[in-house]
Amino acid sequence: MGVMDLEDDVRRTLTWPALAAGWVALAVAALPAVTGVALPDAVRYGPLVASVVVFGLPHGAIDYVALPRAVAGRVTGRWLAVVGGVYLLLGGAYAAAWFAWPVAAAALFVALTWLHWGQGDVYPLAVLLDADYLEARTQRVATRLVRGGLPMLVPLLGHPETYRDVVAAFAAPFGGTVGAHWLFTADTRLGLGVAFAAFTVGTLAAGRRRTRASPPTAWRVDAAETVGLWAFFLVVPPVFAVGVYFCLWHAVRHVARAVATHDDSRRALATGDRWRPLARFGAEAAPLTLAALVLLGGLRAVVPDPPTTLEGGVALYLVLIAVLTLPHVAVVTWMDRAQGVL
Repeated sequence: MGVMDLEDDVRRTLTWPALAAGWVALAVAALPAVTGVALPDAVRYGPLVASVVVFGLPHGAIDYVALPRAVAGRVTGRWLAVVGGVYLLLGGAYAAAWFAWPVAAAALFVALTWLHWGQGDVYPLAVLLDADYLEARTQRVATRLVRGGLPMLVPLLGHPETYRDVVAAFAAPFGGTVGAHWLFTADTRLGLGVAFAAFTVGTLAAGRRRTRASPPTAWRVDAAETVGLWAFFLVVPPVFAVGVYFCLWHAVRHVARAVATHDDSRRALATGDRWRPLARFGAEAAPLTLAALVLLGGLRAVVPDPPTTLEGGVALYLVLIAVLTLPHVAVVTWMDRAQGVL
């Protein structure tokens, strides 16, 4: 498949912390739902609020250095202009779409996040765990669809009213209202659930047939994560579940990928040092993280109906994330192509 080679000692230093952060976070986050404890709003929205500084927003704020390092091996003024142009054109166009067609823009955000969060899980499987069955393009595409559908579709199956409320909150500051009542009915959700479960099982079964590894460690991790994420998003309230996943699953895995593009960080990782690469990530992410927060303030100032509640404020923050996600997907897709994981 021609994926970017990682030295064995670099892979060992990165793999288990990058993966285990999400496993531990989801296990702890599931405890209230499993034990029947209702979470107050401040706790439910807490992970999304924390994502402003805890990996979530910052993980995309290093695109300006991660892309040129992944593609060309170094950062230049030309590359900075290219990444800036991608963000300006795609992000600007998507921001305008929120004002013109808020409901369609909200639906696109769900679809875009489905694609991107699935995309984000293929790299650690293919590169960190060396999953040989992902050498087949059809298997990579199917795995991406399954992994992205877990946080984007499964919450609809278990928590339809909350799911609808969240999507409606995206559109509300722009004057949009969500219809599509049929999507939230029991019959529709049953059909979607059965179809997606069958697709999940079929994708895992195809991967097991394709793997040549003995024991099939990567496939076992893939299967365990997939089953665990199905259960997590089916049971845990969506806002809390997605916030924890965004911060400590998706974003952490992308950070692991990004720091491995930096030569000095790779040398540090080869010696078992994770702290210097993490500190460099924080320093490189800080300027554009702060710039994104300034944009959030500007967005609140210009929307037709500014939010006045915690729920509304978080929804507007997620609209900003949406605007930044479109160019971020373009950047990560470029990295995928350069590193052979597309």
